[in-house]
Amino acid sequence: MADDTINTSAPTAPIGTQPKRTPRSSTAKAKEKISGAAQAVGEEASKAKSNAATTLKDSALKLRQQATGKARTYAEDGKAKAGSALDEFSRLMENAAVSVDDSLGAQYGDYARSAAKSIAGFSDQLKARNVDDLLEDLRNFARKSPAVAVGTAAAVGFVLARLVKSGLDSADRDA
Repeated sequence: MADDTINTSAPTAPIGTQPKRTPRSSTAKAKEKISGAAQAVGEEASKAKSNAATTLKDSALKLRQQATGKARTYAEDGKAKAGSALDEFSRLMENAAVSVDDSLGAQYGDYARSAAKSIAGFSDQLKARNVDDLLEDLRNFARKSPAVAVGTAAAVGFVLARLVKSGLDSADRDA
């Protein structure tokens, strides 16, 4: 009965012959296509990211330049207005000196004239300097006297807040 045994092992190919290869499965082809598409999408995303970063940097630079230009214009306007106000105050002091001469004496009138000249000189210095020089002077002052600079900034902020608030209050009354 040895001949009646069933051979359950796989048939073997004769020596020297290769088993037939089956064509690649559709799953392997799909994986390959997906991998290629993912790589292409990754490259496109990288390019888009780079372009967006460049555009953002360019936009930020333009905004910064515009803001700097506007700030410089406002500073120049403020400097001119301050110079004009100081000139006007100097003229008022000079005119008041005549009244002081008449009422208190020439010595006190000379004090008023001296103050008017000092104010006029400061106004001339202010008008003669450019904004960058004035800012550098402010920076140096803040480095030398930080407590005074902070106190001055707080006082100016308080005055500006009061001016804005009074302007808003009057606008509400007018409306």
